[in-house]
Amino acid sequence: MPRVKSPFPISANLADVLRELGDVPVERIRMNPLPGTATERDVISILDRENRLCELVDGVLVEKPIGLRESCLAGLLIRELGNHTQEYDSGIVSAPDGTLRLAPRLVRIPDVAFIPWELLPSREYPDEPIPDLVPALAVEILSESNTPGEMRRKLKEYFLAGVILVWIVDPDRRTVDVYTAPDQRTRLAESDTLDGDPVLPGFRLPLKQLFARVSKKRLGRRGKGKTRRSGGV
Repeated sequence: MPRVKSPFPISANLADVLRELGDVPVERIRMNPLPGTATERDVISILDRENRLCELVDGVLVEKPIGLRESCLAGLLIRELGNHTQEYDSGIVSAPDGTLRLAPRLVRIPDVAFIPWELLPSREYPDEPIPDLVPALAVEILSESNTPGEMRRKLKEYFLAGVILVWIVDPDRRTVDVYTAPDQRTRLAESDTLDGDPVLPGFRLPLKQLFARVSKKRLGRRGKGKTRRSGGV
């Protein structure tokens, strides 16, 4: 099968590609296949061969950062959301390795996602490794290598695809930014309660409970590629 044509101009260099992706650290960019030419088949192949998760963005494979702390927070949210969706029989909740096709040549992997039954009329899990599904809720838990530019791009993509609600969890700041549009944000502190409106009416989670086992850190200057704490998304 012939390799797809790169969407980047012939004069583009790696710096241009990184800038387009939101200044993602270069160590997270896969060079084989060449940026701009990757496909969903490559996403699946790398996961099968190397057990590494990659998102597909404009034909570029971007490795998804993984950390135990972020995984534990995702697990807690999955448990709480799962209990709620089971009680109200409202849909399914996916984990940090749930690949979703948001648009052609765009595969994202939210740390947690809620998909209502309305999008799954059969009420069965999709068989495809990368289903063509847009969640109602997408959750991103910030890791050290996530940049503000990367998260801004993700927000735009999520809402353009049809996502209704996005939570961006910052373990260091112990905050959750609740987005109902790329430019409409409510920042919740540890003393606040996270709710699921309008996607999951009745869901409530005190953030003190979410961050109970997250160590409190002094925020300071970070090294190169670790700039996400310098300001809001």
